[in-house]
Amino acid sequence: MKRVAMALLVGALAAVPAAGFAAPAAKAQTTAAKRPAKAAAARHATTGVVKSIDATTLVITRPGKKGREMTFVLNPSTQREGTVAVGSTVSVRYQEEGKTHVASALMVRPAKQTARKS
Repeated sequence: MKRVAMALLVGALAAVPAAGFAAPAAKAQTTAAKRPAKAAAARHATTGVVKSIDATTLVITRPGKKGREMTFVLNPSTQREGTVAVGSTVSVRYQEEGKTHVASALMVRPAKQTARKS
């Protein structure tokens, strides 16, 4: 009887450290599950005048005193509204992937009409 009680006691004491080591791993898994897998890429929008365009690249000049140029990557998933031509004003929605601006949507804006004097 003493041997059985001693074996149960030793077995219980051996199981306690194993349960203690399992608890931090479970906590780490729970913490990882609460974190988002990857933050969504920030989306941006801008307007400008088309300086150049080809099948994969769009370069616009933004309005303002400095007239800063921005270059965008165009891909098959880029949504296009209107006919884009050099000199037309466009709105561009894009995401930054590293240091690259990838256009997700491109829309031609109508030219401003000046009022005529009669």
